[in-house]
Amino acid sequence: MMFSSPHFGATSSAAALALVLFSAIDAIHAAEVEVSDRTALLQALQQATPGTIIRVAPGTYRGGISASGLKGEAGKSIVIMAADDKQPPVFEGGGGGIHLSGCSHVELRDLHVNGATGNGVNVDDAGNRDTPVRGIVLRRLTVTNIGSKGNQDGIKMSGVDGFTIVGCRVERWGGGGSAIDFVGCHEGVVENCVFSHHAGGASAGANAVQSKGGSRAIVIRRCQFIHAGGRAVNVGGSTGLEYMRPANPGCEAKDITVEDCYFTGSAAPVAFVGVDGAVFQRNTIYRPTRWVLRILQENQDAAYAPCRNGVFRENLIVFHATDLSTTVNVGGGTEPQTFKFEKNAWYCVDNPARTQSFVRLPVAEVDGVYDKDPMLKDPAAGDLTKGKDSPLKKYGVSER
Repeated sequence: MMFSSPHFGATSSAAALALVLFSAIDAIHAAEVEVSDRTALLQALQQATPGTIIRVAPGTYRGGISASGLKGEAGKSIVIMAADDKQPPVFEGGGGGIHLSGCSHVELRDLHVNGATGNGVNVDDAGNRDTPVRGIVLRRLTVTNIGSKGNQDGIKMSGVDGFTIVGCRVERWGGGGSAIDFVGCHEGVVENCVFSHHAGGASAGANAVQSKGGSRAIVIRRCQFIHAGGRAVNVGGSTGLEYMRPANPGCEAKDITVEDCYFTGSAAPVAFVGVDGAVFQRNTIYRPTRWVLRILQENQDAAYAPCRNGVFRENLIVFHATDLSTTVNVGGGTEPQTFKFEKNAWYCVDNPARTQSFVRLPVAEVDGVYDKDPMLKDPAAGDLTKGKDSPLKKYGVSER
């Protein structure tokens, strides 16, 4: 026997109405907001909820944009993006260009930050070292002309986990800063980015990508470094103990991978500094100006491991003997004997026959290749890809 309730239809209608209302509320919360002035942008940031997309109209906006506590969700990030990716909005000047503090699951997309006197884009955990922020995405940002001669960074991240930086371009940052400076960041990717600073002495104290302060499990891949500081990639560094994330990590950095990148110039394309385990593989290096790599220890605290366990393999290194002081610069307090050099191809442009004699490594290399011209297409014009007849196709960047 079936029983029917005289109230069943009314209940269903009420439920359906409630569903529509809740859906409408969700749609409002996840709205796309168009802004065309700084005040409207700041208001939209204050009101943003998971899934909100803020579209910023073309034009120039005063820098110093700051947002605190923005909380998107996995799959429902808060997105601040150009309304027209062919005409990115420019955030000009300010002590800092854009600052996200204590924000999670936020994406910045197709924006241009220029001329900040401090950092260009700054993302941090609001000083809560035990609670990293997560899910930050920086996509196709252009960051230019940041700072002056000091420690000003194009992009600075402190206490950020699970991040993605893709398709960004950073040009000219502070003379003592980095294009990207990671302090205590973990499980992130930097991919398909371009870093360009200054040729010559103006680069001496700068880095392109630095990972320090307990950073771990960061992959830097398919990027281009053009005269990108004295140390193009600084794997590790020197961090005050009060800034380590987590506290007492035992090393400046661990499990950092740099792969399939092009390097032009720099005093040293890569420096391993207080790192406990890093891999530098399948990269193409052209004309470093002093060393090919450095092994250093700057953090002298006894609780921290000496620089050790680096792997340098399957790279293509094209150098001029007259440019280099030595191939590898080894500093005190390090363990160079723990490094591995495997299957690298070396070519000395100004004295090919003596290539092997110029390659002085702290340990013996396994299966190194010397003296073969890689036949780069047009390195003087910045094209470091290998020609179709290159005998060194399997060394350096994996070219598709």
